Amino acid sequence: MATAAKKITLSSSRDIPFNQLVISQANVRLIKAGVSIEDLAEDIARRTLLQSITVRPVRDADGNETGMFEIPAGGRRYRALELLVKQKRLAKNAPVPCVIREGGLAEEDSLAENIQRAPLHPLDQFRAFLTFREKGMSEEEIAANQFVSASVVKQRLRLASVSPKLLDVYAEDGMTLDQLMAFTVNGDHERQEQVFERLAQSYNKESHTIRRMLTEAAVRVSDKRAQFVGLDAYAEAGGVILRDLFQGDDGGWLQDVNFLERLVADKLRVQSDAISAEGWKWIDVAPDFPYGHTYGLRRLRGEQPALTEQEQVTRDALEAELNGLEEAYRDSDELPEEVDERLGEIETAISAIDERPEIFNPDEIGCAGAFVSIDASGNLKVERGYVRPEDERPVEAGVDDETAADAGAARAERLLNGSTAGPETTIEQDEDNGLKPIPDRLMTELTAHRTLALRHALGEQPDVAFLAALHALTLRAFYRYGSDTCLELDLKIISFGAQTPSLNDSRMADAVDARHQSWVAVLPKEPEDLWEALQTFEIDSRQALFAHCVSLSVNAIYEAYNRRPSALSHADRLAQAVDLDMVAAGWVPTVDTYLGRVTKARILASVREAKGTRAGDRIEHLKKDDMAETAQQLLADTGWLPEPLRTPGRPGVTVAEPSSTAIDGSIEQRVGETAEGGGELAVAEAELQTDNEAAAVDTQAVAAE
Repeated sequence: MATAAKKITLSSSRDIPFNQLVISQANVRLIKAGVSIEDLAEDIARRTLLQSITVRPVRDADGNETGMFEIPAGGRRYRALELLVKQKRLAKNAPVPCVIREGGLAEEDSLAENIQRAPLHPLDQFRAFLTFREKGMSEEEIAANQFVSASVVKQRLRLASVSPKLLDVYAEDGMTLDQLMAFTVNGDHERQEQVFERLAQSYNKESHTIRRMLTEAAVRVSDKRAQFVGLDAYAEAGGVILRDLFQGDDGGWLQDVNFLERLVADKLRVQSDAISAEGWKWIDVAPDFPYGHTYGLRRLRGEQPALTEQEQVTRDALEAELNGLEEAYRDSDELPEEVDERLGEIETAISAIDERPEIFNPDEIGCAGAFVSIDASGNLKVERGYVRPEDERPVEAGVDDETAADAGAARAERLLNGSTAGPETTIEQDEDNGLKPIPDRLMTELTAHRTLALRHALGEQPDVAFLAALHALTLRAFYRYGSDTCLELDLKIISFGAQTPSLNDSRMADAVDARHQSWVAVLPKEPEDLWEALQTFEIDSRQALFAHCVSLSVNAIYEAYNRRPSALSHADRLAQAVDLDMVAAGWVPTVDTYLGRVTKARILASVREAKGTRAGDRIEHLKKDDMAETAQQLLADTGWLPEPLRTPGRPGVTVAEPSSTAIDGSIEQRVGETAEGGGELAVAEAELQTDNEAAAVDTQAVAAE
């Protein structure tokens, strides 16, 4: 005869007044973890107690119940209730739902309750937050309800918005939380699934690889085109901005490049129409122009308009505010964010006043034009007053309107005619006395004697020789048709044939242009007035102008079709003489400037030299694109330079003196194998700080012992 299975009897439960409960020493949880007592108390105050407390009767020495109950499992909930009682938000004798255990060990109750509880899967929490929002709760309300920050809610909602196909993979442990976080960068489900399929064929499934693949066709917010259009305008027009809520993203990415470029073109067209209305013959418009695009064009001289009374008052007020803020925070190591932002606004406003457009001669505007583009900061850049060679007006010389330059030529003509009298007298003498011009052969001999005497005299007076050379070079550098010199000195200003990306937006390009324009402002408008102007300059000004003119002729560019080993060798010596520092000049190794354009071996060599052997070993397994991006992060702020940019003998850089044969070879051959440096590997990417378990479980479930 079959025996009936014994039925299980569950422990009884009942409400016990709080003042009859005490903590048991049998609680196995000794290490604090999970939600704080304060947060748990607030949660109980909002939702009441959601989980009963396990208790055991306290017995006296004879084994009789004392009416008190000890808590082997649920101590944190008890502490939270105790806090509410102390805050007078809960009565001392408030009934507490309890499960009363009999038999066995109290420690067994505590251990079993903690280890047998199944944690909530993170995806369930993400979806729960999404459900809250779908039922009408705002992100701030969800944050307050769950005692988390609004940023945490945004992160959870973003995770829940990933493609359902990928969420299913995550639920089955087919990807890590870090990988799922990376997929949130781009909200396009189709694109997410495409990248996931590509990852299936790749051994590199790191989160940074996923982010790169999802944003490879996007434009950084820091891009000058994005800054020019403005993020608000881009978003209002329907553009999508990609953001990474789990890592620093420098503002994010603009997803639709073609859409952005249309907005850029539209805004540039509107701005250029306003410039064209000034009367210019032509307007050339582009987001960017190559460095040296104005080479060979004559620039008109304009006049800086005087400040209006209102502009002067505004500028004075801005400068006073600027000085006040700088004085107030002079001893501060770091400026408050709002102060730093205000300083930037003031400096921008002052620059706008100081750099107001020049006023040009209306008669000259009709033969000149302007370039309209975007500067490196995303602001409109207008370069007015450039005359193309085909638009130059022919020079019509006339006797009645003889200029100062023509006067010199007239004197030479009178010498040829054998007289030092004026032109009218010469004509009369030619008619009355029949004087004939000096023969060409004799004129050549006479001026040869004068030239030799001038050479000797000039060689005896270095100060005048320097002035004459400065005059000749300045004519070449600043005056298109400046031929008012007898010195056969030439200044060849080379253009940059092979364009370097962003060279026109570089710090050095701005510095050279600013220095050139500062000289334009002080030099006379007409070339025939230059000699007298230079004579009035102090020696320091003459030397500074001479240095600028000579600097424009420097050509240290390597060109595969034009081998110049001696010139490049001299460039090294010149770099040593001026103590050239390319790091201070603003060059940094990035994917675009170097790392993405050389072999993996060279990338590894650069990292090992700058960060040590272990650093190179850590990235050796990566594909080239990922290796270049990681190397860019590792080399940031190290001051590392490739061999062609190093100045021989500079402290901290050990580079062998280049030989002529090495320079005569390709630039790749010039870059030798770099030595391995010491030092430990810097962390390439900051580890995510998300606590997976805390994100996975319910607030009060975490509190259960």
